[in-house]
Amino acid sequence: MKNKTIMAETILKAEFYDVDSMKVVYHGNYINYYEQVRCLLLEQIGYGYREMENSGYAWPVVSVNAKYMRPIVFGQQFRISAELLEYENRIKVKFMIRDIETGALLHKGTTVQMAVDMKTGETLFVSPDCFIDLVEKYREGL
Repeated sequence: MKNKTIMAETILKAEFYDVDSMKVVYHGNYINYYEQVRCLLLEQIGYGYREMENSGYAWPVVSVNAKYMRPIVFGQQFRISAELLEYENRIKVKFMIRDIETGALLHKGTTVQMAVDMKTGETLFVSPDCFIDLVEKYREGL
């Protein structure tokens, strides 16, 4: 992997439908936050879900690692970033969530996705060239 970092970030707000009865974001909703920023990351390199489908590959999440450091509460705004860590054999993305006001680290995690050939249903242990080419083309343009 080349040294240039591919990142995306967005600002979100903990909405009423995200929280439990104690007004703390339910732990499972962090995965939804991951998805929002991961979509931005993949669209940035030209490989959003439509492009994935058109390329003939699905990329299911096969692993999630989440570290809950401080709670996100109802109404709180936060910045979530996604950084592409690996792409040659799988998509591995690192996530960081920070409070907007203080910059405090609230949460961090990773996801791993593996390519699956949509025609055969087989998992690939090397990322398809169409994806690798887009990542490397994007990196050259940075």
